[in-house]
This record gives sequence, C-alpha cells and structure tokens, in this order.
Amino acid sequence: MQNSRRLSQAIFLLAFLFLFIQTESKGADELGYPVKLFLDFDPLIFVTTLLSSHAAQKTFYLSFVVIIATLISGRVFCGWVCPLGTLNNIAGYFKRRKVGVKILDWNKVKYYLMISLLASSLFTLQLTGVIDPLSLLIRSFSLSVYPLFNYGISAMFDTVYDLNPRGIVDVSESIYSLFRQSVLSFQQPHFRQAAFVGMLFFLILGMNLYEKRFWCRNLCPLGAFLGILSRYALLKRSVSEGCTECGACSFECQGNASPDKKEQWKPTECFYCWNCDDICPHNAVSFGFHSRSVSKSSPGIDLGRRRVIASMMGGVITVPLLRVNPLSQSNMLSTKLLRPPGSLEESEFLKRCVKCGECMKVCITNGLQPAFLEAGLEGIWSPMLVPKVGYCEYRCTLCGQVCPTGAIKRLPLQEKMKVKIGLAMIDKSRCLPHAHATPCIVCEEVCPTSTKAVWFEKSIVKNREGRVIEIQQPGVDLQLCIGCGICEAKCPVKSQPAIYVTNIGESRSDKNRLLLT
Repeated sequence: MQNSRRLSQAIFLLAFLFLFIQTESKGADELGYPVKLFLDFDPLIFVTTLLSSHAAQKTFYLSFVVIIATLISGRVFCGWVCPLGTLNNIAGYFKRRKVGVKILDWNKVKYYLMISLLASSLFTLQLTGVIDPLSLLIRSFSLSVYPLFNYGISAMFDTVYDLNPRGIVDVSESIYSLFRQSVLSFQQPHFRQAAFVGMLFFLILGMNLYEKRFWCRNLCPLGAFLGILSRYALLKRSVSEGCTECGACSFECQGNASPDKKEQWKPTECFYCWNCDDICPHNAVSFGFHSRSVSKSSPGIDLGRRRVIASMMGGVITVPLLRVNPLSQSNMLSTKLLRPPGSLEESEFLKRCVKCGECMKVCITNGLQPAFLEAGLEGIWSPMLVPKVGYCEYRCTLCGQVCPTGAIKRLPLQEKMKVKIGLAMIDKSRCLPHAHATPCIVCEEVCPTSTKAVWFEKSIVKNREGRVIEIQQPGVDLQLCIGCGICEAKCPVKSQPAIYVTNIGESRSDKNRLLLT
C-alpha cells in the first residue's frame, strides 16, 4: 500500500505540474485544461465562496467527488492526492530521525483556523484562498517558483553559451530548445512580491525539517475540513489484540494520529497512508469496511467550547477590522487599481477572489500583478493591471478562462474588447508634443481600438529658437478609451510616462465615473 500511495502521489503531482505548465497562452486565445481543475475539486473553497458571495461556479460541484471519497475512505485526498502534501512529504524525507523527540501537539490549530475562515465567509469576507493549500500552491508557483525556475534554467544555459566550451554548446542549445518548447514560459515573468511569496512557500516546506508534514498536521484548513468528514468514513482502521503498543507505527505515522495508543487514536488526523499497517511487526493493524476486532470507539475532536467560540468570534471580528480601515473605503482605493476586464464590482470581486494567481500567470504581457495595499488589506494578492509592466492585450480573454470562482467573468472576445477597465490621462507637462514641441505619435500608433481613442489636434507652437512649427498634440477620447494601458506601456517618456491610466470610468462601477452619460 505504501508503494501504491507513492505512485498515486507521483501521478497527481505530475498531473498538477503538467496542468500548471499548460496554463499558458500557446498563441491562441483558448486554453485546454488549466490548473484550476484542482481548485474545482476543493470543497473548502466551494463552501467559503458559497457563504461569502451566495454563488459558486458550476465546476465547483466537482468538489463533491472529494467529499464523497472522504466519507467513504477517509482523508485519502491528503495522503494520496494533494500536491502540496506530496511536496511536504518529499521535504520531510530530509529530516533526520531522532528517537524520543516529543512531537508538537498543535493539530487543533487547523480546526480553529477553519472555523475562523468559515465564520468570516459567512459575513462576506473571503480569506480562505490565502491559506488554502491548493490556492497557496498555485499562487506560490505562479508568482515565485516558476519565474525562479525559468530564470535559473535560462541563466545556466546562457552561461554555457557565453563560455562557449568546445563540443558542449551545440548539445546545450539543443537541450535548451527542448526546454523552451516544453516547460519554460514564452518570456521571463516578473512579479512584485515574488520574493515574499516565495519565502512563505519555502518556509512551509522548511518546517518539515522540524516536524514531518508540519503544515498538513497543524495548519491546513482544508485538512481540518476533510478531517471532520473523515470522522464518519466507512473505511476504518482496526487494531487486534496482538498489538503490544510498541510504538513502531507512531514513528511512521504521517498525521500524528497516535496510532500506538488504542484509546487515544485520532481518526480525524489519519491520512490513510497505510504506514502503520506495513510497519507493524505483529500484523495487528488493518484497514477495512468491517473492523477485524471490536474496540472502544475513538474519541471525538475535543476542541473546547470556549476556543471554538473564540475562533468564531475571531473570524467575525476580522470582517470589521479589515473594513473599517480607511484603505478599504471606495474613495480611498488607489486610482491605479485596474482590475482585469470582466471583473465583478469591487465588493463582489473581493467576495469571490481567492488570490490563486492563475490570471496573473496566463497574462501574456505580464501586466497582471499581485496587489499589496491598493485594494486594502482584504485585497492583498488579488490581481491588478500595472501598465508600466505590461498592458491588457486587446484580443485576449485568458484571465476570465482560468478564474475558478467567477470573480473575473469569462467574456466573449467581442464583448471584452468593449469593456472599460479605466481611462488614459495625459500629463501635458511631460508629453513631448505638449511640453517640448517635439513630435511624437506613439500613443496613437499603438492604440488598439477600431476608432483610435487617441486623437491629434494640430497646433502652431514656437521652439526655443523661436521658430514656428506645426505639431500634432494628442488628446484622449473618453468615450472610446478602454484603459488597456498600452499607451502607458509604450510611452517613450520613461520613469513616469506622459500618458497614464487610472480606474476612473471602469465599466464594472456605476459610481467611479468621470462622465455622467
């Protein structure tokens, strides 16, 4: 069973990595099966999204597969499927075995976290995606691990190419070409907060050197949710009278479920890894739908009434604590907060967005970046367009295709091309034709709308020498501009472009308007 479990873990981890790499534009405005498929099976994301927004994507009904599997076979998702659990498992193999070291008994913490998340979701605050294992893994890979991998591989082959060792360059270039066609992205992605997100992820893996599967045992809210369901699982672990409580199974238990203590056995912590069955020297442990022996029923989850209430109150209090902050007020939100086209109205958007980072990964210009405080504390790591990094491609709808919760609607291309995410403004003090009598038509040239949103007015001006010249000075048609940001991205005035985009006039808001009509 150990070998079967490891094979299952390998298959699902490889499937996750394959889907993750495939979640990228291949030249066409259509994706096959993005990695959001894993999130579609996430029951905790499904429940909290349903509570916070009173709506959920139909694909989330796939999460019932995991719920049913848990009610039948226990926490098999944690032990056999979860890609983050598998990575924690791999990292745990580097931990030195020490006999007699006391293991931290923090397994109740994840239940308190889960209760807080459910309580806050009930009051429309969606925070689950920040620490949900699948959302966390996709975000960490999208914003940090994958860009790091791309940069490292490219730097290695570039170094070999620069050194030009005889007989090796041709081979290395062939291998590099194969990497470019298979696992490397089309261009090197760059993300703000990449170092911070990466450090959090590697910290989670590093905690396995202190205690194996530390995250899974003590902090994972999805594991807590499945643990409660597994309490009623049909597949049971049973121990015969041949058990001598030698402790061999306890050392191999991945979930710290106290398998060597008959009366203190914790079924909710069991990952169904079958390690205790394989390691038992007396063959006293077995798993089946009918217990091999009759034993005392396992104790329930004793979380403590006061701590449960405190966890619920903590989740409830978090809602006003985040929303009484001035940063969360609509008139205090950054004017640079440009949401992807198809995004719901801001309050509804935040109720659904789980900060998984998939929309940022598929953005073909790298313009979608994780927000920090531009949308308040509630909006941390949610997507925002930063035109100086990359613009919103006029004929691209990929971000709406990968959003798992519907925070970004999937729009037909013709509809998406009409959606306003903001308006371009011209800083005449920096614009070359306006301020320096220098010809420049870049903003008009790159404007993608069928009737150009950037137009020119011919003006007669004098240069420094007093010579009269005719020059075209740009203006912006507020009805035609969609705020895609390409003018800001391509403006030759660097550092602070002469034309910039703000979110005023965005289609998703009835209040954030410049024009009354």
